[in-house]
Amino acid sequence: MKRAYVFPGQGAQFVGMGKDLYDSSADARNMFEKANEILGFRITDLMFSATDEDLRQTKVTQPAIFLHSVILTQSLGKDFLPDMVAGHSLGEFSALVAAQALTFEDGLVLVSKRAQAMQKACEKEPSTMAAIIGLDDDVVEGVLEGISEVVVPANYNSPGQVVISGSEAGIIMACEQLKEAGARRAMPLKVGGAFHSPLMEPARLELAEAINQASLNAPICPVYQNVDAKPVSDPETIRKNLIDQLTSPVRWTEIMQNMIADGATLFIEAGPGKVLQGLVRKVSGDVETQSA
Repeated sequence: MKRAYVFPGQGAQFVGMGKDLYDSSADARNMFEKANEILGFRITDLMFSATDEDLRQTKVTQPAIFLHSVILTQSLGKDFLPDMVAGHSLGEFSALVAAQALTFEDGLVLVSKRAQAMQKACEKEPSTMAAIIGLDDDVVEGVLEGISEVVVPANYNSPGQVVISGSEAGIIMACEQLKEAGARRAMPLKVGGAFHSPLMEPARLELAEAINQASLNAPICPVYQNVDAKPVSDPETIRKNLIDQLTSPVRWTEIMQNMIADGATLFIEAGPGKVLQGLVRKVSGDVETQSA
């Protein structure tokens, strides 16, 4: 049996996340306190007792989910036995730390810089995202190609579920046209901006500098990256893909298909929520899923 560990991205957060780890493990508590130090504010206070609105800020959400995923994985100790790993968007950083390609400290610094750069890009130009349910990927792509505004596929989450990303005007036009094309639902999402689109180019450039300075090691198992859905072990390829990730779509459906083709029979979600387990089951009913 091959185990695939998967790590969630933005949207999986909830108030109280990680408090059980903080309360029950001295090692986990030390990691959380180290994170408070590195970030320069007590993110634990926001994670454990803030409002949903506070936790939804990109600059808080991303490090919070990263911390929950990474510290949860660390708490597994010798029971963490990955044959392969992948992370959805932000979750790719959690996956790289879990697979020992990045240190905990470097991973947290990069995630914090990523969140701040993305927040700045969002404030620069009003933009958003929408979930499209019930259309094949190629139909969604065809409709978007005919729209003059910036709007692109951002997350290929599972068969029949694509998230699109772009300018506010582009998303409104796309949702109308995709409903006409037969989408069961076209729902604007409550997000800060157009993640994984060309509108994130300023953030990509800002983050590239930090990623290029970070030390990357060969991971202990293949990492299936968002940009091309392929298993990667070479640190320099990982680096390039991490930089390109901000303006490229998350190819999650392909990642799941490739992991299954490479022998994964058990998918373990390490982080808040169970969203990724649901997406895996939409790709294949023949695999097992569980929370870490």
